[in-house]
Amino acid sequence: MSNSSNLPSNLKYTASHEWVRTEADGSISIGITDHAQELLGDMVFVEAPANGRKLKAKEECAVVESVKAAADVYAPVAGEVVAANSALDNAPESINSDPYGAWIFRMKPDNAADVAALMDAAAYQAVVDSEAH
Repeated sequence: MSNSSNLPSNLKYTASHEWVRTEADGSISIGITDHAQELLGDMVFVEAPANGRKLKAKEECAVVESVKAAADVYAPVAGEVVAANSALDNAPESINSDPYGAWIFRMKPDNAADVAALMDAAAYQAVVDSEAH
C-alpha cells in the first residue's frame, strides 16, 4: 500500500477523485487529486468544459487523458463554468507535477452549501484507502 497521498486540508474532495478549492470571489476551482494522477500516469491531454456551461452535480464535464487511459472529470456541485485553465492545453503534465495547483476549470456554484457538504481530506483518504485493498 502506498503512503498516504498528499491531501491539503483546506480543500474539499469527491468520491470520483476531484478536489475543490473555494476562491476569494466565491467561485470554486476543480482539479484531480494526487491519487487520481498517480493512477492515471503521465498526462497528455486535458479537455475542460466550455465557459458558460451549466453543470449538474456529478455531471461529466471534462476529460483528462494519460498515456494509459482517459478519465472523466465530474462537476462536484451544480453551477456554471466561469473559466478553463488554458495553461493545461500546452502543459497537461503540470497535473502530474502539481495536482493541487493545476486546476482544470472553475465554476460558480449554484449553492455554496453544496460545496461545504463535500468530503474533507480525512473522508476522502478513507475512500482512497478502501480502494487500495
